[in-house]
Amino acid sequence: MTTTAPPDRATTEPSPTSLYEAALRSADGRLWVRHPDGRRDRLPVLCWRGGLAPGDASLLRRCTGPTLDVGCGPGRLTAALAARGMPSLGIDVAPFAVRLARLAGAAALCRDVFDPLPGQGRWSTLLLADGNIGIGGDPTRLLTRAAALLGPAGQLLVELLPDPAPPGPLLVSLEGADGRVSRPFPWSFVGPADIRGHATAAGLVLTELWGDHSRRFAALSLARPPRQVSSGRASADQMKIH
Repeated sequence: MTTTAPPDRATTEPSPTSLYEAALRSADGRLWVRHPDGRRDRLPVLCWRGGLAPGDASLLRRCTGPTLDVGCGPGRLTAALAARGMPSLGIDVAPFAVRLARLAGAAALCRDVFDPLPGQGRWSTLLLADGNIGIGGDPTRLLTRAAALLGPAGQLLVELLPDPAPPGPLLVSLEGADGRVSRPFPWSFVGPADIRGHATAAGLVLTELWGDHSRRFAALSLARPPRQVSSGRASADQMKIH
């Protein structure tokens, strides 16, 4: 009797990016995040793919100077900033999302936030909207990276999950409309009760908490100004995209 070794899960399960991009391409944008306990939450893909959502305006009016939108998706926030004449750049790991962002009028790159990025240490504002504080499953590590990207007077605007947020990090999966489930990936859910501790650990201070249209947000700034990379406020030329 012979036996066959089970196939490697990484070769049989789709990547999270492939399911996300399939939802972006679909008419109805159906996509769910599946939690370890089996719960599913519908993701607002149509909202991300559409125009500005309720609550977005409160984020945009707090953006000052050149802005980096981390996990920009189809680029609604980056494109809105560009339309207002504000230097801005979106980054995302999904190539199709970056393509949609560019079609919407945004400057966008297919990059991971931990990759080398244009304007490191000079951004005036960094956005972590739509739950992107969860990227990588380690909010303190992500906020530490964000702090390194900011200029001395920069600010970080973060969207939070309403309390109570599930404890993290968690291994979650994406589930598409066809029932396919992605391989698990680490993610964190951070609420207002948790953000101060993560911010402090990353060398940031919480300067504002606010809500708008059932969404919760926080503004963070550097606790101590880092060594200045270049003199003066960063200009649009300094933020040239490579």
